[in-house]
Amino acid sequence: MHFMSPVPLDRLLELVRTVKTSDDTLNIAKGFGQSLGKEVIVAQDTPGFIFNYLLIPWQLNAVRMLEKGIASAEEIDKSMTIGLNYPIGPLALTDLNGLDVTCMIAKAMYEETKDLQFAPPILMKRMVASGWLGRKTGKGFYDYTK
Repeated sequence: MHFMSPVPLDRLLELVRTVKTSDDTLNIAKGFGQSLGKEVIVAQDTPGFIFNYLLIPWQLNAVRMLEKGIASAEEIDKSMTIGLNYPIGPLALTDLNGLDVTCMIAKAMYEETKDLQFAPPILMKRMVASGWLGRKTGKGFYDYTK
């Protein structure tokens, strides 16, 4: 069961079906999720499942754009918040979740798949090594010390 964060507010629950998951177990988990008011989706057991398989490349590509100087962090995020009416842009979301967390997930997905879309960009690795982890440290793609 992969609950989205923040759990009390997010309506999505992703269930991961492995080769050993029985129909009964899956149905019990679905029922439990629905009893919590969650919208339940089912993914096969693959790195990142559905949610992170889509989310992580989106975030990493935003970092790559910033790294290449294609646009500022603000412009990249506005392209999604204004252009697609998303509540938060990819870089602000990375700061919220923590660059270290996003980098760790990306590394794990890359190690298992060897798919370059999951390889953490150099900029992200350097920011993590520098302790710039986002909101929790006051510095990430944005400055939160003010």
